[in-house]
Amino acid sequence: MTHPTKWWTGVPVRRYFPEPFFFDRAKTYLIGVLLATVIILLILIGTARAQIVTPAYTDTQIVNAIYKAEGGAKATYAYGIRSVKYSTVAEARRICFNTVRNNRKRFAKQSKYTDFLEFLASRYCPVGCDNDRGTNKYWVKNVRYFLKEA
Repeated sequence: MTHPTKWWTGVPVRRYFPEPFFFDRAKTYLIGVLLATVIILLILIGTARAQIVTPAYTDTQIVNAIYKAEGGAKATYAYGIRSVKYSTVAEARRICFNTVRNNRKRFAKQSKYTDFLEFLASRYCPVGCDNDRGTNKYWVKNVRYFLKEA
């Protein structure tokens, strides 16, 4: 039986408990499979967490709650919409629907927020924006109140 040698010296290298070559391959394969499984599980847990935490409110329920939270019929800006010009309350409602629908798609693609209403608030009425008079921090609480009331 010949032993492998160090190529630069020609001195034999002895292995006292040699492993067959296929064990090395099997270990590498198992480590790769385990690593891939862990990554897939982390991805699935992250997406499931975002979907489980968010209550199943319809777009209509959320839009109605936004309308009430923003002041209802007494509001200066219907549905709190200031960034887009509109001429009727129905048009403002359509803009609000589009905003909720588009942000549902954005929410599904992100991982920072676990609650849809908090994500929507970060875009619909961000705290500390130019027109925030200290009331935007209550927006999520108010919208949740009107969602429970409905």
